[in-house]
Amino acid sequence: MESSNLSLHTWFIAFLLMSATKKGFSCLEFQRQLGLKRYQTAFSLMHKIRAVMGKRDSLYLLKGMVEYDEAYVEKATRKRVQEQLKRGKGSQKQAIVAVASESTPLEDPESGKKGSHCGFFKLKVLKDSTSDSVEQFVENNIDSSSVLFTDKNTAYVDLEKMIEEHIKVKSSKDSANGTLNWVHTAISNLKKNLLGIYHMVSEKYLQNYLDEFAYKLNRRYFGEKLFNRLVIAAVYPYVQHYE
Repeated sequence: MESSNLSLHTWFIAFLLMSATKKGFSCLEFQRQLGLKRYQTAFSLMHKIRAVMGKRDSLYLLKGMVEYDEAYVEKATRKRVQEQLKRGKGSQKQAIVAVASESTPLEDPESGKKGSHCGFFKLKVLKDSTSDSVEQFVENNIDSSSVLFTDKNTAYVDLEKMIEEHIKVKSSKDSANGTLNWVHTAISNLKKNLLGIYHMVSEKYLQNYLDEFAYKLNRRYFGEKLFNRLVIAAVYPYVQHYE
């Protein structure tokens, strides 16, 4: 908000709009709601608020039992680049996203049926799917005392050196309803969100969209308090600076 040409009132309305819906909405609708003349102003404003969301969630590490998997997200590319990619690997057209979720085991006292409750989520764009990229994500986002659940991808073989315990489960269609349930649910919802609202996202801005998705998912029970929390997240760095 500092050094901005927009009024404080516009900023507050922008925060309210960004926190008002679970799924978010397009930049064109955001521009219309705020009455902004330029699309680029609305676009920049949305991404500044998404950056606030990302910085806030970067303060936390996932702890306890944690699920991990990766998603492949279609990314927008220029037509000339798209034509070049057609001659290469299909994965070149997709961004690799690391997805992790806290997962607390639960058991119904009456039926004895076992399940789990999800806590915080983390989503980050990876440079590639190598073990180095995965290990860097785990180091930066998951507490070393955690128990980590993954599939049997060979890129995960050394993760046991970084955390308390690494449990590998067989990857199959059934795993989506079992051990890795929450990360697979998040991946499914993420893809629907990106395709349904934004249609196609460039790799340059993808992390910002992931930050918005994760921030709202992590505060899914906040309701009307989400606006207040988002404003606090925006001013928090400045409060620290002047303390």
